[in-house]
Amino acid sequence: MAPILAAGALGRCKIGSKEHNNNFSPETSATMTSTSQPRAIDSLLARYSESHLNHTNEIIHFICVPVIVFTLLGLVWCIHPLAAVAVAILSLLYYAQLSKPFALGMAVMAALMLGLLSLLPDQAVLPLSIVIFVLAWIGQFIGHKIEGKKPSFLDDLRFLLIGPLFVLSFLYRRLNLAW
Repeated sequence: MAPILAAGALGRCKIGSKEHNNNFSPETSATMTSTSQPRAIDSLLARYSESHLNHTNEIIHFICVPVIVFTLLGLVWCIHPLAAVAVAILSLLYYAQLSKPFALGMAVMAALMLGLLSLLPDQAVLPLSIVIFVLAWIGQFIGHKIEGKKPSFLDDLRFLLIGPLFVLSFLYRRLNLAW
């Protein structure tokens, strides 16, 4: 099955009087002229998508990336719940620099994840987070083995923060939301 990138589901959208290019295909980014430079978020998503074109790998990422975010927050939660909130806030500040709509979506995700962590018994958070964190990363590497390309973060650690936005971008496109 062809990935959504090839399906032509991407394109330009209008927010108020500003038009944004939500097409992060490498071909489009490479052909932009110096007068119409892509936004940083579009460039990062284009580079990230280069190693995430296989449909099976995409599905694995749709499952594993949010799980990794949740378990990472869970590991930090075990140090102190406010430390997990601080990590979420710091990542949201980075996301807000890239895209306010993505930052809003990630804020909702972080709130849901932190809320779920607050409902779990304290003694369950650490073992659950460790086991699921390891399993999700194994899934990620299986996906990249299927893809035949190494994970993007091995070239640029920023892609550890871009992965959740890559997954969120598919939801935004499906809901016809601009970023």
